[in-house]
Amino acid sequence: MQKLSQEVEKIMRERFGKDTVIALATIEKEVPYVRYVNAYYENGAFYIITYALSNKIKQIENNPVIAIAGEWFTAHGKGINLGYFGKKENYAIAEKLKSAFADWIDNGHNNFDDENTIILCVELTDGILLSHGTRYEF
Repeated sequence: MQKLSQEVEKIMRERFGKDTVIALATIEKEVPYVRYVNAYYENGAFYIITYALSNKIKQIENNPVIAIAGEWFTAHGKGINLGYFGKKENYAIAEKLKSAFADWIDNGHNNFDDENTIILCVELTDGILLSHGTRYEF
């Protein structure tokens, strides 16, 4: 992905650098599937806690090209399974996700002892961001 301009990066961090609900679309056998997910944005990517055996991850394994949409924002990206939430390599982003999702992360929905609880990274490849009457394309 190309590096976002400082202005776009600032807007993205302000708007999505916290617990944010976005629509995430995958495709399977030429049929689109869309679901809402809680996501956290940082440095050109969204991070999502999910389950490795979910349909979205199976679909991403077959075709990593995805689409997302949020508040006055739409983009394409590449879905990357970062693996188990608790593995050492994921420590830094996992801590940020724990903080961003603090209101609900320990409500019993996630099992952090299960190695199928993973982090999905969506690296943005292109998109459109609207802010105060200005259209930004990247």
